[in-house]
Amino acid sequence: MQLHKRDVVDAATALLDNYGIADLSMRRLARELAVSPGALYWHFANKQELLGAVADRILAPVTDVTGDWRVRVTGMCGQLRDALLSHTDGAELVSASFAAGQSEEMSRLVERLREAATEAGVAPEHAELAGRTVVYYVLGFTADEQSRLQWDAAGARVAQPVWTDDAGARFAFGLGLLVDGIAAHSRTGA
Repeated sequence: MQLHKRDVVDAATALLDNYGIADLSMRRLARELAVSPGALYWHFANKQELLGAVADRILAPVTDVTGDWRVRVTGMCGQLRDALLSHTDGAELVSASFAAGQSEEMSRLVERLREAATEAGVAPEHAELAGRTVVYYVLGFTADEQSRLQWDAAGARVAQPVWTDDAGARFAFGLGLLVDGIAAHSRTGA
């Protein structure tokens, strides 16, 4: 059986979902696929490149949203959060891939958010930073949310009553603050 890049990404995504990012190693992936670790390097130059491909797989459901800039920002960020939550350690993996510049899908998302910020009136030299700031919020919020879910699943008692509330409502509140900040920044010309 010939190994295809798609097969490697499928197996890596399954390992991520079943065991988490800490157990997603090239050796384990090679064992899972019944190949030598060297066979993986035929498709991916290094682990970072593989994680970027997995990140892109996670981000595939994040699509363009139509509407004014506010609707687009909140819609894309909601889709991003949902995509991250749909995979064990999804936020951590995507965040690491984004930081390493390995995710084409995340680059496209930042570009769409930059366009929305520009439409909102953010100066061109700040529009990408506005888009990245929103992405950083979603990644951070969701990484924290996933960590809390893992603690809860393990039966740990974490003394923070705010987490007994609706996570979706907390996420929307924070995102609303950022969207309002973009609008205010645009009005003041700051």
